[in-house]
Amino acid sequence: MGGQGFHSLVHGGTEGRPEVKTSMARRSADPDCNGRCGSGLRRSDRFLHGLHAAKRVIFVSHIHPDPDSLGSMLGLAHLVQHRLGKPTVMTRDGPIARPENRAMVEVLKLDLKPIESIDWREEDAVVMVDSQPNTGRHSQPYTQRLYAVIDHHDTPGDLTGVPFVDIRSTHGATCTVVTRYLIEQQAPIPERVATALLYGIETEMTGYPREAGPADDEALLFLYPLADKDRIAQIRNARLPQSHFGCLLQALQSSFIYDRLIISWVDEMPHPEHAAEIVDFMIRFDQVDWAVCGGVCGQKFVLSLRAAIENAHAGELLQQVVGDMGRAGGHDRRAGGCIPLTSTAPSTIDELQARLRRRFLKALGIEECRGQRLVPLRNILQNLQS
Repeated sequence: MGGQGFHSLVHGGTEGRPEVKTSMARRSADPDCNGRCGSGLRRSDRFLHGLHAAKRVIFVSHIHPDPDSLGSMLGLAHLVQHRLGKPTVMTRDGPIARPENRAMVEVLKLDLKPIESIDWREEDAVVMVDSQPNTGRHSQPYTQRLYAVIDHHDTPGDLTGVPFVDIRSTHGATCTVVTRYLIEQQAPIPERVATALLYGIETEMTGYPREAGPADDEALLFLYPLADKDRIAQIRNARLPQSHFGCLLQALQSSFIYDRLIISWVDEMPHPEHAAEIVDFMIRFDQVDWAVCGGVCGQKFVLSLRAAIENAHAGELLQQVVGDMGRAGGHDRRAGGCIPLTSTAPSTIDELQARLRRRFLKALGIEECRGQRLVPLRNILQNLQS
């Protein structure tokens, strides 16, 4: 390295950098290449070429990583190890509490290092997957040390100074992008990697209408014969903790219907993933097109939003509702966010819930009205007395 760190080699000149082999210089036929990838090389070539000076590649994602981020990290780590022979580290930002996600880590034996335990070095290349910098979804400030951002979200992040950016909002999953990288590089895909990628894509396609494009379906067809379907079934049917049923019960008792919107409140949420679990359940209610769940998790108010209609722009809608109170983002029909709390006193939470309710009604064009309980109060009282 001649005393130079990895990032000085990436950002400055060509001294000390290997030449690009002619065999790598194939044109990309993908029309959704962003401006930073259009130099004539395939994006997977550019991604790997920029890592030649790194001593170690560290993969990071959003807080509480989901199957798409886990599969993407594993797939890219395999690619880097296979093509470049460099050591890799996959990280975990915060706990993984959703049962299916935790089962994925355990069943596939994913070696995840807590982000706070990483000993950052100048020679490291840090790759962010399934997220973007400064979107409020990370506990660590990565902006100054990022080499690459590979994502599929519409939520814009601060990409200033990031040498390699590949964001494909037309794709339903980041694992789809990673699968394409592996195919382009003709890398063998072990069963464990294929299983993680397949499950990562599948989880992003859940719900109706599906948020998938042709590239996602092509990746699913390619990966299916390579993946371990028994392991996927084991992950899908993960056992549920008691807290899951406690949150669900509380949500059912505190769900209110406003025209085509249902809002569920949870006073205490042991894990932020519970909000997503609840709206995934509530959006199947045949009388609504929108489902929201909000609850107190530590010193944050966690929000999750689902839509059952096309062109819902759920990520943008939740950003509008949250505004400057916190951070939010997501996809067309799925979104999440959180609001920092200065107090968890009941009066403070009641006021916040009322404010959010008014904003959701306004954003969806629903007249201000008194919500109708999903479960009538008399039924709740009768159940308590029985």
